[in-house]
Amino acid sequence: MVPRKIFYTKGVGVHKEKLASFEMALRVAGLAHCNLVLVSSIFPPDCKIVPKEEGLKLLRPGEIVFAVYDRQSNNEPNRLIAASVGVAIPADSSMHGYLSEHHSFGETDEKAGEYAEDLAASMLATTLGIEFNPELDWDEREQIFKMSGKIVRTTNITQSAVGNKDGLWTTVFAAAVFINDDNLSFDGGKSVTVNNEALLQEEILKQSLQGQSKNTEANDKLALRNREVSKSSIEQPRLVPSIKKTLS
Repeated sequence: MVPRKIFYTKGVGVHKEKLASFEMALRVAGLAHCNLVLVSSIFPPDCKIVPKEEGLKLLRPGEIVFAVYDRQSNNEPNRLIAASVGVAIPADSSMHGYLSEHHSFGETDEKAGEYAEDLAASMLATTLGIEFNPELDWDEREQIFKMSGKIVRTTNITQSAVGNKDGLWTTVFAAAVFINDDNLSFDGGKSVTVNNEALLQEEILKQSLQGQSKNTEANDKLALRNREVSKSSIEQPRLVPSIKKTLS
């Protein structure tokens, strides 16, 4: 089983529970309806890169999906986190390339992405016999790799985020997702519906990321007020009708 197609996707999620924040990130990435299996670092020969939207249409709900991915979670307010997958593809399409995973604290999209890209390119360079000084900066080594004529492309897919200011769990996710051969003949009609829902969930999540903590606080206050009202109604003393004595 050698995948024929691959696509890149990423997402970020925020929730009071760590696992639920990962689920939210998967929804943004469009993969929440699949069972992901993490595989190692080989970009298959003659594997075509397709847009995210095209790739998602080929995935079925509940399907076991192979991917190279990474994630990072954090519940410290304002702490920067990142997850990235680097890609290096040889000029000879009949040869395999490399994918690399990287997650970090305190790195921007650019820095984390360059590091992951560097990892993938360096692994491919050693396989192809390209000589380079590992102590050189990435920009210098990138030029060496490209000038060798043996590496045609390096890139990365990276997601970063700043930890929620109220201490909710924030999870970032980045992935290179493989499409199996049997999916290429699959009628994706039903998946289109699923993926439309994923796009809607993505839009809703993006709109709610900033205000989620406020909504949580408002819900907590409402629940507290309801409990107080309920408690007051229970504890309210009963009015005992007064008995007037009449003089005979």
